[in-house]
Amino acid sequence: MQRIKELIYEKLSNDSKFLPIVEKVFGGERLVREEGMLLYQEAELPLLGLLAEVVRRRINGTQVTFNRNFHFEPTNICMKNCAFCSYKRRFNEEGAWEEGIEELRETIKKYKDKKVTEVHITGGVHPDRGLDYYCDMVRVIKEEMPELHVKAFSAVEIEAICKISKVDFKTGLMALKEAGLGSIPGGGAEIFDEEVRKQISPDKATSEEWLDIHETAHGLGMKTNATMLYGLIEDYSHRLDHMERLRSLQDKTDGFNTFIPLKFRRYNNAFSHVEESTTTEDLRNYAISRIYVDNIPHLKAYWPMIGKEVAQLSLSYGVDDLDGTIDDSTKIYSMAGAVQNPSSTTQELVGMIHDAGKTAAERDTLYNIIERFE
Repeated sequence: MQRIKELIYEKLSNDSKFLPIVEKVFGGERLVREEGMLLYQEAELPLLGLLAEVVRRRINGTQVTFNRNFHFEPTNICMKNCAFCSYKRRFNEEGAWEEGIEELRETIKKYKDKKVTEVHITGGVHPDRGLDYYCDMVRVIKEEMPELHVKAFSAVEIEAICKISKVDFKTGLMALKEAGLGSIPGGGAEIFDEEVRKQISPDKATSEEWLDIHETAHGLGMKTNATMLYGLIEDYSHRLDHMERLRSLQDKTDGFNTFIPLKFRRYNNAFSHVEESTTTEDLRNYAISRIYVDNIPHLKAYWPMIGKEVAQLSLSYGVDDLDGTIDDSTKIYSMAGAVQNPSSTTQELVGMIHDAGKTAAERDTLYNIIERFE
């Protein structure tokens, strides 16, 4: 830490506007929105990387984690109308699919002899599938692989499931937990600002509903993740507002495991005219996310979205988690122009981490360490 501090002061003059922020970061004090805006607008990338490293070392040392996981996407048929989505289809539309309970069972069976610890389930908001269906889905997984952690159903899916089944969020979540649901992924948060949300996902669960569902899950003892879609039509103030709302809920519940900034990918959707963020902007956003969201313990770079090279670079900008092996089991981002056929091995992820000068460890979904790699 002392060497990092020396490097920072070598770069800054005695009257630098960033000195109060530097002192706050080294003192473990929380930044306010104006300071976050100053970092977004004026801070150079090397300074951001060093400050983010201070925060990540305080929380996680030099350790970078990953897990052995796979995805199951039951359907891309969706009744929502998110303008940025490249994934959804309507009934009978070319490219639409529906995987049922038995297809799920067969998928799970394929992983019985593999060292996976998590199945991640998310997909379209299907208009005809309610709470009983999704509880049965979770039960089938636990029947086939009782030890497998089920991380499933974004808050957007849960909101729709509960409305279709005419139950409140707590009742729905309790039923899913009883069936075997272990935790909830962070999807559907997008950007919380209500005006931006009206433009990009007008009929999706509201920001208030998203936060309410996660708070309810935390109250039931379930951990969840949180995301932020960036690089679309939002500005820096919207990102900071989003992170502040997450930070406030975390202060209240301590229920978020990890924060995952998600880069907008522009292919095959209504925002194809929007230029995607640069790698420099991606790294800037990771660093400020780590500095600003000081109470969510982990910051994840979802490598299927940004690619392995940028994900490795992000490890120098506050990121301490690379998600998992994936096993070519997700299409959500590849359909928007991200990594095609996303799959990785434990050896490859460990190599990426070590080459970035960090220590590598395999974790489970709840960030308990399974194995460390020297």
